[in-house]
Amino acid sequence: MEPKNLLIIMDDEHYAGIVGCYGNPMVKTPHIDRLATGGCRFESAYSPSPICVPARAAFATGRYPHQTGYWDNCIAYDGRVKGWGHRLQREGIPVLSIGKLHYLDEESSTGFDRQILPMHIVDGGDVHGLIRDNPPPRPQCADLAGHIGPGDTSYIRYDRAITREACQWLRSDAARRADGPWVTFVSFICPHYPMVAPPEFYEMYDPAEIPLPKRRLPGSRSNAWFDAFEKSYIWDRFFADDEQRRIAIASYYGLCSFIDDAVGQILQALQEAGLAEDTRVMFTSDHGDNLGARGLWGKSTMYEESATVPMILSGPDVPKGRVVKTPVSLIDGYQTILDGVGLAPEGEERALPGTSLLEIARRPDDTARLIFSEYHATAAISGAYMLRRGRYKYIHYLGVGVELFDLENDPEELTDLSGEQGYAGLLEEFEAALRNILDLEDADRRAKADQQRLIDGYGGRQAVIDRECPSHTPAPGEELV
Repeated sequence: MEPKNLLIIMDDEHYAGIVGCYGNPMVKTPHIDRLATGGCRFESAYSPSPICVPARAAFATGRYPHQTGYWDNCIAYDGRVKGWGHRLQREGIPVLSIGKLHYLDEESSTGFDRQILPMHIVDGGDVHGLIRDNPPPRPQCADLAGHIGPGDTSYIRYDRAITREACQWLRSDAARRADGPWVTFVSFICPHYPMVAPPEFYEMYDPAEIPLPKRRLPGSRSNAWFDAFEKSYIWDRFFADDEQRRIAIASYYGLCSFIDDAVGQILQALQEAGLAEDTRVMFTSDHGDNLGARGLWGKSTMYEESATVPMILSGPDVPKGRVVKTPVSLIDGYQTILDGVGLAPEGEERALPGTSLLEIARRPDDTARLIFSEYHATAAISGAYMLRRGRYKYIHYLGVGVELFDLENDPEELTDLSGEQGYAGLLEEFEAALRNILDLEDADRRAKADQQRLIDGYGGRQAVIDRECPSHTPAPGEELV
């Protein structure tokens, strides 16, 4: 396969189910849909950890949180573990970022020749999320229900600036390059809350036509984990009624269409620069959004709404119009990037868990491929681990319980099969497979020990609770509130 340029477009907190080509009949995402028609859409794509900072560190390094120690939204990627960007730099391949990275800072060597409009953690990140033993309620959750509907935000302005910079770079700097492939990572912050959408995109959706999200069913064997989780992540209690919930979801749909429009502008600039025939495009997100399902908002769970992401690959040598049923993960990004620019894995890269999406796209479907995700961050009293294989999804809440879902017959994950007769053998197989990947208890201990060191550095539990912490990372230039 001939080396080509690679343009990676990643947005933030975009559930795969809110994309037209993924079967959503309501959302309008024509540019993303056309990208899928002209390339490959991966039907089941997952985040390696359903929260911003660990997911992006995993994408950068091709390694899971338990392999790197980037556990949460405080312990951010700093280049200590080398990523695909470092390999590209070593090989002399230009590598650029435009937009959100959510790393430690701009000064750390994280594998980019240049960062344009970067966004990183601020003031230590989500310090409140470090407390996982009896996690306290998060009053900043009120911001979600308090800011919904049509309007303008610093995030919208930031994404507009990212779009302008990306289009300008493609039409100028990229168009002048003729000395081999380049890799450019364009990263947006929307549709991450606040759920305020530009009026022209919000008006595409009538809140009255938005179906209400499903509610959580009682009787789950993991109630103790979710009891603590929901006492901390208290988003839903701030909605006055279902009308407000519908407005919030309509706003999210509007933000998805806003991002789709930005993708369209970038693809148009790529075409106008004469680069479309020499550039592969990857579109994805860092994780999803619960979007009110089971009374949950934001990310941080292993349910499909939170854990899945869109994954689309298009361009030269990519099969056109194919829907790939092999499950994939952001962890596959590392090998995909090397493959796309003509580099073979070296040394430790050969042992990375991912596989090139370009390779997967050319193979027959392998629905039995095992996909793994883990969560050690905000409101989790213990590590949460997920496996997807074939029709089944297995979720293990360490020390609390498990869940098992048949995604073929129950795509909405409404029926937990873990307590049903006839599934004991399958549960044993899944736990054995999980423990073959990692030592669950050791990962949980290490994560909590690293987090406790930070808590101690801030003066202890109460000092962290008393510390003011925003509900989301401010955009570059925005005052920390």
